[in-house]
Amino acid sequence: MPQKILAGRAADPQLRGDLVHVKVDQVILSRAPSRALAEALAAGMKKSPLEVAVAYDGTCVTDAASLAEVDLGAPRSVSPDLPTHAVPIARPGIGFPGPVHLERFAAPARLALTDDPRMATVGGIGMLSLTVSASQLGIALATGSVWLRPPRSVQIHLSGRVRPFVCARDVALELLRRGIDDVVRRIELEYHSPVVLEFAGPSARLLSVGERAVLCGIAPQLGAAAALFISDEKTEVFLRDQRRSKAHRALVPDPGAPCEEVVSIDLAAVDPLLMDEAGVVRPVRDLAGRPVAQVVLGGDSGVTLRDMLAAAQLLKSKRVPSRLDLLVAPPSRQVLEVLAQSGALVDLVATGARIVEPDRRLVTGEIYPPPPGGLSLRTADPGPRGPGAPSFVVGSAETLAYAVATGVVGDPRSFKRPVRVTVPRALPTDDVLILRDKKGDQASGGHAPTAPTAASWKGPLTLDVVEGVPRPAGPAPVVGRSAEAAKATPVSEGAGVVLVLTSLDEVRAAVERADLVGVRAIVAPFVPSTAVSALASEGIATFTAPAAELDALKGQRSLALPAPTQWGDTVPATVGKRSVLMAWLATGLERAWTHAGTARTTTKPSR
Repeated sequence: MPQKILAGRAADPQLRGDLVHVKVDQVILSRAPSRALAEALAAGMKKSPLEVAVAYDGTCVTDAASLAEVDLGAPRSVSPDLPTHAVPIARPGIGFPGPVHLERFAAPARLALTDDPRMATVGGIGMLSLTVSASQLGIALATGSVWLRPPRSVQIHLSGRVRPFVCARDVALELLRRGIDDVVRRIELEYHSPVVLEFAGPSARLLSVGERAVLCGIAPQLGAAAALFISDEKTEVFLRDQRRSKAHRALVPDPGAPCEEVVSIDLAAVDPLLMDEAGVVRPVRDLAGRPVAQVVLGGDSGVTLRDMLAAAQLLKSKRVPSRLDLLVAPPSRQVLEVLAQSGALVDLVATGARIVEPDRRLVTGEIYPPPPGGLSLRTADPGPRGPGAPSFVVGSAETLAYAVATGVVGDPRSFKRPVRVTVPRALPTDDVLILRDKKGDQASGGHAPTAPTAASWKGPLTLDVVEGVPRPAGPAPVVGRSAEAAKATPVSEGAGVVLVLTSLDEVRAAVERADLVGVRAIVAPFVPSTAVSALASEGIATFTAPAAELDALKGQRSLALPAPTQWGDTVPATVGKRSVLMAWLATGLERAWTHAGTARTTTKPSR
C-alpha cells in the first residue's frame, strides 16, 4: 500500500532508483513550525500549494521560557505569519496533534510529511505519514514535492478477536514483545530502504479507526518509517461522523502484492500487558501489587474515545487513593466535549481526577513528570529512552483504571464484569480553534523567520567526539566525555561535533532534536533510512561501523574525516593513531545534501 500511494505521485511510477521525486498532499508541522517556515521562505514560498498544511501550537501552559521562545522565534515556536502563507494554525487547547489531525485533516490514500514521528497514528485512517527534516518540509511547502527513499513493507496479519479487558494498547505492546523491531532492522540493513508496517488480515477490518491509530503509533519504537491500515467502510463511517465524507478514498493492497515478511498476531491470545520503566513489555501480573503514585489517562497516543469512556465507567462511584494522583488529558477537544456531554467527565472529576490541558510538554515529561521514587502509569507512547528522560510504565486505559481503583498495579480482568460502551455518532466538529488567514488580516508585520546558514563540507575536518545525545538546554558538551557529564564547558567556537550513539533510542532522540547546532556527523550501529535522509538534508553525515570500531571511538577526543572528494561508500576516519573504516549511509542526492549542508540546493528532479 505505501508503494501504491507513492507510485501515484512519483515522477517514476515504478519507483526505481535510490530516491524518487513525489508530490506531497499534506504537511504537518508540530515540533519546529517556525524553522520549517524559514526553510520554505528560503526556498521561495509565497503560498503553499499543498492540499493541507497545518501547524500545531502545543504550548497550552505558558511560562516565561515559552513566551521567550515565541519572542525570539525559536524553532519550535509557531510563527503568526504562517496563515498568510496558506498554513493554518491549530491553536493551543485544540488537542494533541496526532488525534486532532486524525479527526479534522487526515485523509486516506494521501502522502503526508511531518517533523514529528508521533504523527504515525494517522496511518490508522490509511494515510502514509513520513518524518522528514525541516529542510525537506520547507521544500515541500514551497514546491509541493520532495525526494524520498521508496519503502519496503512488512505485513502484520491480524486474526481472532480481543477478549474483554484487552485494548488496542495491549495489542500494540504485543507487537513490541514479538521482536518486530529485529525484523525491521534486518530489512533496513538488507535493502537500505525505510520499512512501513502494513496491517492486514480479517481482524484488521474489525478494528475502529481509533484502534487502528493506536497500533500505527507504535511504528517509531519499532524503527519503522510508518504504519498503514486499509481504507474501508470503517474509514468511510469515521469520516462521515467527522462530516468529512468527501475525503474518503478506498485503499487496499493489490492481489498478490509482495512484502518482505509476514508476522501473524492472534488477537485472542493477547493478554493485558505493560511496558516497564526499562522498555521491556511484560504481562500485568509481573508487576501486580506495586503501589502506584501517578496515573496519566489520555495523551496523544495509546487511547481511544471508547477507552476513555470505559475508564470513566469503571471508576464511577470510586475514589482516588490518598497517595495517588490521577491526571486526565483528553486527546482532543472533540473527546473532551463528548466526555462532558455523556457525563463521563463528571464521573472522572467525582473520582478525584484533575483535568489537564493537552500541552506538548506533558508527553515529554517536562510538565507533570513522574514523581521521584513513585510509579507512574500512562497510556501514551514514551519518547526515546535515554539519560534524563522520564521513566514511566505504559498500559491500557482499563489497566490504569484498575490502578486508580485499588492503588496498585493489577490485572483489569479482576473487575467483576466488562463495561459496555456506546460511542456516540454525533460528534462535535467545529474548527473554532483553527486560525486561518482572512485576506492578510492575521499578518504579524514582524520580521520573517530566516533559515540558518548551511554548514557545507569544504575540506578535511576534525570533529570533537561526544558519546550520546547532548541535552537540549545548557552549554555545549565537552569533547571526549559522555553527553550527561559533558555539559559544563562549551565546545570551542566553530568546532564540529560527531555523536557516537549506541541504540535506536539515541538515534531517535538525535533526529527529533531541532537544535543540533554544531553536529556534523553521527556514528551508530544502526540508523533507520528515514533518519539518514533527514540528517543528510541538514548537512549531518551518518555512518555505521562494526562494534569493535565503535568501541574504538569511545573515550576519544576527536575524529578526523578526509575531504569530501575522498568519500565513497566507505569513509576512512582517523581516531588518534588508528584508522577506522566507516560505511556512509547516505545515497544519491542525500550525499549532495550532506556536503552542501542543506537540501534546498536540489529542489527539482534532475533530467
